[in-house]
Amino acid sequence: MEITELIGKAREGDARASEHLFAVLYDELRRLAAGQLRGAEVMRATSLVHEAWLKLAGHGAVVVNDRSHYFSVAARVMRQIVIDHVRARGALRRGGGAAPASLDTTALQVAAEERDESLLALDAALVRLAAVDADLAALVEMRFYAGLELSEIADAQQRSESSLKRDWRRARAFLQREMMPA
Repeated sequence: MEITELIGKAREGDARASEHLFAVLYDELRRLAAGQLRGAEVMRATSLVHEAWLKLAGHGAVVVNDRSHYFSVAARVMRQIVIDHVRARGALRRGGGAAPASLDTTALQVAAEERDESLLALDAALVRLAAVDADLAALVEMRFYAGLELSEIADAQQRSESSLKRDWRRARAFLQREMMPA
């Protein structure tokens, strides 16, 4: 059964389709999470995938249309989980004083290095980017939070990789400008 068909059935409330969808996409989501972690112990890939799945499948709250939309939503959920984790850790140790760092390639790598202020600054800049260009913000979520390569995003969105490279450069430039100290 095709992923888009499984998504449709799961959206209609078919619990078996939802379970089968998770089984089909589990390895892919785990690979994405593991790519994010790159050896970091801040979160385990399995934990991130399970927490993301619970949010995605919980009570049918998330409606997705196809594979591309699914991975876009999964990236957004992973972003929320990472940011929530960083905020919770920050609440435990207010005033850590770590210096902000530049935009990195993976969110969990930044979180693992305890550069929480950088991650929170990026999240705020990403909110501003979404207000200006939602597609660029979604691209950042898929690259930075889900760890997808541009070629994978191009396949999922049926766009050219060169077009995505241009968008990625624009998004990074915007975020770097937004994150520069005043």
